[in-house]
Amino acid sequence: MQQATHTAINNIVIVGGGTAGWLTAALLAAEHNVDKGQLAHSPKLNIILIESPDVATIGVGEGTWPSMRNTLDKIGISETEFIRQCDASFKQGSRFIHWQHDDSNQYLHPFSLPHGHQELDLCPFWLPHSDKVSFAQAVSNQDALTQLGLAPKTIATPEYHFQNNYGYHLDAGKFSQLLMQHCTEKLGIKYIRDHVTQVHSLANGDIESLATKEHGVILGDMFVDCSGTKSLLLGEHFNVPFLSQKAVLFNDSALAIQVPYAEENSPIASCTLSTAQSNGWIWDIGLPTRKGVGYVYSSAHCSDDEAEQTLRAYLANDTSTNPQSASSNAVDSRKQECRKLNINPGYHAKCWQNNCIAIGMAAGFIEPLEASALALVEWTANILATQLPTHRGVMDTIAQRVNERYERHWQQIIDFLKLHYVVSRREVDGYWRDHREAASIPERLQQQLELWRYQAPSSHDISYKEPLFPAASFQYVLYGMGFNTAQPTHIKPSQQQVAQRLFSENQQKIHALSQSLPSNRDLLNKVRQFGFPKI
Repeated sequence: MQQATHTAINNIVIVGGGTAGWLTAALLAAEHNVDKGQLAHSPKLNIILIESPDVATIGVGEGTWPSMRNTLDKIGISETEFIRQCDASFKQGSRFIHWQHDDSNQYLHPFSLPHGHQELDLCPFWLPHSDKVSFAQAVSNQDALTQLGLAPKTIATPEYHFQNNYGYHLDAGKFSQLLMQHCTEKLGIKYIRDHVTQVHSLANGDIESLATKEHGVILGDMFVDCSGTKSLLLGEHFNVPFLSQKAVLFNDSALAIQVPYAEENSPIASCTLSTAQSNGWIWDIGLPTRKGVGYVYSSAHCSDDEAEQTLRAYLANDTSTNPQSASSNAVDSRKQECRKLNINPGYHAKCWQNNCIAIGMAAGFIEPLEASALALVEWTANILATQLPTHRGVMDTIAQRVNERYERHWQQIIDFLKLHYVVSRREVDGYWRDHREAASIPERLQQQLELWRYQAPSSHDISYKEPLFPAASFQYVLYGMGFNTAQPTHIKPSQQQVAQRLFSENQQKIHALSQSLPSNRDLLNKVRQFGFPKI
């Protein structure tokens, strides 16, 4: 076959469904085939999604970032429909429990930037008072409000708008089902359930077509690998190197369990609970009808049996999921079965090779800490949708640009996740001490930590635009973990007055919202009954 340098990119073939595949299909269709919410009469793209009938959705990540609101809105799914069909609840950040040291402690990494961040960086003005008030309490109202279990908005707030920034907790299987239904019924995506048996290449190395077991040969101009950890196209076909991060981030296993509430109206946490354990950490995600709980751990530091004992002990102490009396009809969570998940922490050296881009776990995965996996799916799918090459001749230029940003995102994810472990002062367990060994800490992070001993994290520490984690995220984690930055030696009186005003405004907002916001459970009940107003 001859190389078709100027072949127009009209036929997109996505291999794999799940959240990654269906979100990518939806964003491509929304960007190129939908006009004012309606499918165009002559769609530009012919989008085919091929999904193996034997592969179940992994569904580890049940948490999203606030970016998911924009994604859902863009692809035309109403927030009311999403919450009702995906057993979704509101998430305002992640609360870290017992991460700082062996004794009782906790802090919140909220989804809101510090109050007044565009006016003034409050870090230098908070540092002299760090022994009296936590950073999150001083600069964000979400710490106090999530401790009260309050929602980020009221039932009168229009869809996707808010009083406090938020993402979601959701049932990953139900979410994939909703996306599939929306894509096939409203966005014109062609859906094929079949096995891919062979990849056919052109002379220039591009993928020409895929052979399937039941549907013959599927031709395409662009191929999207959403085949999960199998990485059928990027990894197996193109042999793009896989860069293991196990020497940096040790967790390679997880035990997941779904448990019902003890009472029908048990409170629903409005943030992910992340509790440090001897050899990893436990996630605790509250949905309207159940909890998703799991232990992420290092197999080099404990066995699967030891991990299950740790998880069972956590559940036994959770009064929200265990029956409180013999008359209760709730299921004893200690009798629920665990599901073992293997994690190969790392990522492929690039996500875009020739006319193929990998999205989701086909590109890489480390661990569910900070729920970065779905955020990367959204970023990559949006980049593909908005920068889709018009023809093959310009694809390599765009691919190089995307690969460069992809690499920077992964480096930042690794540094940010590692930061949680490096600044911990837990001493009892070897797992935590091993995380602080210099050989396991990327040089980039070591340099930043040395800098942060003398000055607070700022946007100057991030060398590229639109990072996944802003400087505020590093501030919340560093100071939530009790990291010591030298206090500023000189503060302008005029700035001190501005800082005092901002601190005061934040406290006033906490008081006002604590009086007006419903609980997470109450708002979700009203959404099911009435729905949110549409703009």
